[in-house]
Amino acid sequence: MPSSPTPDPTSLRLDRWLWSVRVYKTRSDAAEACRGSAVRLNGNIAKPSSKVRAGDCIVARTKALTRTLKVLAISENRMGAARVPEFCEDQTPESEHEKAREKRANARVFSHKGSGRPTKKDRRDIEKLIGGGS
Repeated sequence: MPSSPTPDPTSLRLDRWLWSVRVYKTRSDAAEACRGSAVRLNGNIAKPSSKVRAGDCIVARTKALTRTLKVLAISENRMGAARVPEFCEDQTPESEHEKAREKRANARVFSHKGSGRPTKKDRRDIEKLIGGGS
């Protein structure tokens, strides 16, 4: 009878590690990012099944931010945000954080007001412009 492979305590699947240190909200999001070439492990495009070890450098692109992380330790379980610094060191340049802040600020400025049905005030303003109504 073939024996099942024993798990290696010094390495972990990349998608699972990214999920456990809260880079992506779900493990499937992490795997999808890997398949979409949004994650690099030590400078190379990584598959979700790539093995992560302490000392590796990971560059992960999320919606607004490209994060650079150094792996300090391995954990199979998702952890609280307060424990994340024990497992990875954030080496993301400040310029990346500034770009993300600008994107968020611009999204608020250029948001589309009035999507959907007009309010009562909008209707009154429209009637004034058209000249209709009493």
